[in-house]
Amino acid sequence: MSEKLSRRDVLRILGVTGLGVGMANHAIADEKESKVKPGKRIEGRDAARPPVTLTDGKVIQPQYELPVLHQTDVLVVGAGPAGVAAAVAAKRAGVNATIVERYNHFGGQWTGGLVLVVMAMWNKDKVQVTRGVGEEILLRLDKMKRGIINRRPGVLPTVDAEATKYAMLEMIDGVGVDVFLHCWGVDAVLEGDAVRGAVIESKSGRQAILAKIVVDATGDGDIFAAAGAPHEHRPYHIGLVSRIANLDKVDPAKVKEQRKALGLGSDTPVSGVNWINMQGPDADACSVRDLTKLEIDHRKAIWKKLAKIQETPGFEGVDLIEVAPQLGVRISRVLDGMGTLNRKDATSGATYPDVIGYGGICYGLKDAWAIPYGALVPKKGEGILAAGRCISGEAKMADPLRLIAPCFVTGHAAGAAAALAVKDGCKAREVDVTKLQKLLREQGAYLG
Repeated sequence: MSEKLSRRDVLRILGVTGLGVGMANHAIADEKESKVKPGKRIEGRDAARPPVTLTDGKVIQPQYELPVLHQTDVLVVGAGPAGVAAAVAAKRAGVNATIVERYNHFGGQWTGGLVLVVMAMWNKDKVQVTRGVGEEILLRLDKMKRGIINRRPGVLPTVDAEATKYAMLEMIDGVGVDVFLHCWGVDAVLEGDAVRGAVIESKSGRQAILAKIVVDATGDGDIFAAAGAPHEHRPYHIGLVSRIANLDKVDPAKVKEQRKALGLGSDTPVSGVNWINMQGPDADACSVRDLTKLEIDHRKAIWKKLAKIQETPGFEGVDLIEVAPQLGVRISRVLDGMGTLNRKDATSGATYPDVIGYGGICYGLKDAWAIPYGALVPKKGEGILAAGRCISGEAKMADPLRLIAPCFVTGHAAGAAAALAVKDGCKAREVDVTKLQKLLREQGAYLG
């Protein structure tokens, strides 16, 4: 933030009084972390964190104050394509931006999920409609050895996961976004119905990051759901992507002949390495039981498939080199927004007065389709915007909205809008759309 909050302001925002047992712990202490000197012996618990107890068969978590790890103007939770685009756009618009991510890298499903292909970039005339921050990342990959292939009009580019992680790191670091990795956004900090930050959980314990506006780019809508924003919970296909190697040592004619029968997947920028997608069954991405079962079942299936490949004459040397570190979740929670992207509008070529970008040809959509700003703004609640696959869209638009390129578009718009809300001192739903559209164009976005 441009100004430090006083302790009194912080306590007012977080509402430390009146919280009942078992409610979200929206409370803080001074902005400093506990420091343990090397070799120091620790006996007993930290008095600031009373124990969770089992009382009369009930698990009770007491109310206590959370330390404030950081304060910022715009907080982006989730560092997938949407989150990275949002953080970069906000920072470039002249505000302080912070991004938090539960994994050790940027890119979300694009990198950690090994969903390496970039779909929905082009219109029917092979004009690229997804530009801005997302296109900048692809341009960086163009300059990297084995960073990207198939970079030509109307074709689907495919990236290397590790190169992409590094390209995004360079961009985030280059613009000066504050970064916290290895921490999970677990709750919203509320003042009335307005979000004033997020609670994160990490090896440092449970802490708060305060912000003037939050962009929920978690994919699962974790923060807007915690804040009480209206949304829909949808089960959908959950798979697990893998990569195989040494296909360059197999007769090319055999690879071509057996590609579909053996499920050899698609080429990547690294010679002989293919990525293999998996559809997976419908399941609840917010259920730890479902996620655990799928992880176990899918890993068994991947190894069984590998055995089949290796038993095929000529393919004995093919090896499994990686299983994605995160499950291939396609959809879960979806915001109920001020506007909603629907299939009818997408197929008819309709546009919106508040258009903030376009998606391209994919999943039966034969031309570019407009995305309204209202799809990022919750019908109820302030101080938060959605970006990525969890924006407001009907079920028939789940597959197009979750793709990498549209996630770049909605993230870019959310970050730019959040910055304008901070600078103009207004609510996210009150952002001047004309000013937002002007800013997006200045930052390289395509608005038709």
